[in-house]
Amino acid sequence: MVEQTVSDNARPLNRGDAKTLVLSALGGALEFYDFIIYVFFAVVIGKLFFPADMPDWLRQLQTYGIFAAGYLARPLGGIVMAHFGDRFGRKRMFALSVFLMAVPTLCIGLLPTYAAVGLWAPLALLLLRVLQGAAIGGEIPGAWVFVAEHAPANRTGLAVGMLTSGLTGGILLGSLVAAGVTRHYGPEQVAAFAWRIPFILGGIFGFVAVYLRRWLDETPVFEELRRRKALSQELPLKVVVSRHLGGVLRSMLVTWVLTAAIVVVILMTPALLQKLDGFTAAQTLTANSVATLMLTLGCIGAGALADRFGPGPVLGIGSVLLLLCTYAMYLGLGQNPGLLVPLYGLTGLCVAIVGVIPLVLVRNFPPAVRFSGISFSYNVAYAVFGGFTPPLVAMLGKASPLGPAHYVAAMCVIGLLMGLFGARQPASALQVSQPGAVA
Repeated sequence: MVEQTVSDNARPLNRGDAKTLVLSALGGALEFYDFIIYVFFAVVIGKLFFPADMPDWLRQLQTYGIFAAGYLARPLGGIVMAHFGDRFGRKRMFALSVFLMAVPTLCIGLLPTYAAVGLWAPLALLLLRVLQGAAIGGEIPGAWVFVAEHAPANRTGLAVGMLTSGLTGGILLGSLVAAGVTRHYGPEQVAAFAWRIPFILGGIFGFVAVYLRRWLDETPVFEELRRRKALSQELPLKVVVSRHLGGVLRSMLVTWVLTAAIVVVILMTPALLQKLDGFTAAQTLTANSVATLMLTLGCIGAGALADRFGPGPVLGIGSVLLLLCTYAMYLGLGQNPGLLVPLYGLTGLCVAIVGVIPLVLVRNFPPAVRFSGISFSYNVAYAVFGGFTPPLVAMLGKASPLGPAHYVAAMCVIGLLMGLFGARQPASALQVSQPGAVA
């Protein structure tokens, strides 16, 4: 691998870049589908994997507790996989993460229920969910690093935007598969066997993604580090914590913005609108699918705009637009319910500022410890903020119908401030510069 020149870094995407982006985004979509499909069948899983005489509230608590265990496992899995990704190569971990997701997803689809094996059923489900969390903890940061280091510097925003689009597309795919299963099969059939279909499909999807990733090459940036013998000789996480705390803090703050946009606007809003404004589940889920589609498409546009104008302006302006659209949705739907789909769709498009956040993350850390820096910052922040956001937003919703919008607005203010002051790293931060300066 020869050093990349300025003209190399300013070139358009070529055929090899396109192949890398498409295969990476497709694999990310399939893996994220595996991670979130559980939530669409949580009610059925709760009835099948816990005693029939257990109170409903306790069954629901334990079912969602197992779902949350996947989030809590993300930091550990991400840190371990990132360590090896910084020391031995991005490609190996990129392929391993999707394999580690496919196996437990398939196994969940084949698990015996509580009626067959008793307490072993929820324990096995918990273990498999933890393995899923460890896999996704390595997948998302690793995917962002992989595509960012493959793309020319002037197209990195588009690259990470496409990858993020693939991840959000996994949510949409899960929603469509779940809707298809529940429409094709009755409640008794779903409980008897049909709930297993999405998990078995997810396992198959995962093995397909493993096969596809065999055709990807190691990133040019990592190959350059290896050629120069400039890989971190210390523990990568130690270097991150001791020398790049500013990057860690900035990364955690923008991740907080990301969790608010995804968890509140995309994942929680359908249930909140049913409770606050009396919409039916079918109405809110249809609108949510439109919003998620707009988000998926918008991530690509946000990444492209970041290449043109820089991530700071796009993050700042996008945060203001998200604030305005969130208030418009929560205020307007009470007066005009007929605007549900267009208002939710427009808000989903504004959520696409999350497509810019990976560009901020990859610019925060030098190549030798980039995987570890992003993985530590993103996964720890997501575990903390993603964990307390749902109960906090639920309490805010009880206090005021605009409580959820207030929370999103507060995070948008952070996004605006980060856009103004915390996203100024130059595009050259993505490249290997001086051999002694990589860590």
